[in-house]
Amino acid sequence: MRALVTGCAGFIGSHLTDSLLADGHDVVGVDRFNDNYSRLVKAANVARHSDWRGFGFVEGDLATMDLGPLLDGCDAVFHLAAEPGVRSSWGERFDRYLHNNVAATQRLLEASVAARERRFVYASSSSIYGDALTLPTPEDTTPRPFSPYGMTKLSAEQLCDIYHANHGVQTVALRFFSVYGPRQRPDMAFNRFCRAAVRGEPLIVLGDGGQTRDFTYVGDVVSACRAAAEAPDAAGRVYNVGGGSRVTLNHTIELLAGLAGRPLDVRRRQRERGDVVDTGADIRLARRDLGFDPKTSLADGLRAEFEWIAERAGRLVVQPRLAAAR
Repeated sequence: MRALVTGCAGFIGSHLTDSLLADGHDVVGVDRFNDNYSRLVKAANVARHSDWRGFGFVEGDLATMDLGPLLDGCDAVFHLAAEPGVRSSWGERFDRYLHNNVAATQRLLEASVAARERRFVYASSSSIYGDALTLPTPEDTTPRPFSPYGMTKLSAEQLCDIYHANHGVQTVALRFFSVYGPRQRPDMAFNRFCRAAVRGEPLIVLGDGGQTRDFTYVGDVVSACRAAAEAPDAAGRVYNVGGGSRVTLNHTIELLAGLAGRPLDVRRRQRERGDVVDTGADIRLARRDLGFDPKTSLADGLRAEFEWIAERAGRLVVQPRLAAAR
């Protein structure tokens, strides 16, 4: 397979590129290196692929660049590029969300019309549900985005549906739930928590910690992406991709304290606008159609991220392995 991976320098995109290259596939990666976090971090993610003969990289903006050469010869598109983050989607940055999440997706879909046999896997988000009335939440729940970010992800998802219905583009939308693991973005909760634990700094929690999330390990998300590119009956469908269980933020902090081997200095702040109270994925459709089965327990996945953060900080001191728990 020859695949296009947009956002290949990012958290999930770099892991997906790893997986495809390791299995002998060719990958064309594209990234615009937007400024939501350090370019050096993203460049390091790209550099790890530079020794693979089957990898080619293009820096550019999907909303303005010539997309024909990127798509030429590709059997699948994994569209992970986006402007991420709920809290930063308010105010003056909103135009970036429209540009990077909506306009870029529309142009990529339009360019895909000419090759309808190509599978188009779109990375959507649990943020499209907002404060869902049903937990765990099935895919037919009416979307109620609670942030501008969630609204743009839903808009792009609806574009996928439109291009599938009108032009036959083989779109599959995957709604990711709270993805974590090594290379996670520095603004995300587990990355912030692990850095604070490693450095012995205060750990800032937004809210009382009783909010729940369906944390999903990045390796399981990669498996879902690859299955969506090949499952025969998935075109035109939407699937939840979750970790298989819902836990409180306070529980994850307890696990992290065990890894650090000491009590953590937890300080609580007011929950910010756009943050929902609970998320939980009903993954029965993904199990049925994609064969999706999350393999990584929260304890093992959090350990992997903690060790990655600690190793980067040069202070790798990790407690004995915790019992697996979801």
